[in-house]
Amino acid sequence: MNDEIAPIEREHGTAIPEAGMFGRIIDRGGVIFAIGILVAMLILIQEVILRYVFNAPTNWAHETTIFLSGIAFVYGGLYCAARDRHIRVVLIYDALPYRFRRVLDVAISIVCAIASTFFAWAAWLMVERAAFTPAGEFRLERSGSAWDPVYPGLMKVFLLLVMAALAIQFVILAYNYAKGQK
Repeated sequence: MNDEIAPIEREHGTAIPEAGMFGRIIDRGGVIFAIGILVAMLILIQEVILRYVFNAPTNWAHETTIFLSGIAFVYGGLYCAARDRHIRVVLIYDALPYRFRRVLDVAISIVCAIASTFFAWAAWLMVERAAFTPAGEFRLERSGSAWDPVYPGLMKVFLLLVMAALAIQFVILAYNYAKGQK
């Protein structure tokens, strides 16, 4: 195979080989969040019927659908990284020979790993305030609404976990791009 042309041989609908086993696990986990979006839709349909047909709205539907949608969007970034389906400007990238694209893939993955680590650190700072009392006891931040779920605290903890996983995923990608592993 000519190294300058090296076609992209990627199976659609799965994590890229460079993402490794970690990426395959992330890819499989995406179905959970897709189901969460469907559950959010069903909750909204139920809420519309309860509110406008029976005049009996719930006090939990709005916050629950926001939470389910929010965690799906947060997970979506990790999911896209494992599948290499994120948005990028390819004007220069596609014009480069395969070797240079591989060097760029390594460099971009390293920069993204560093950025993800900084975002994970920032998320940890949020989690410190959202999950622990000043005395150090574990207590998740609540919404403050009439229902008062712990969704804000859970979202911040989830964001921390996803950003840490994203940093790990980018390290794996950088390593496998550097090795030239397919």
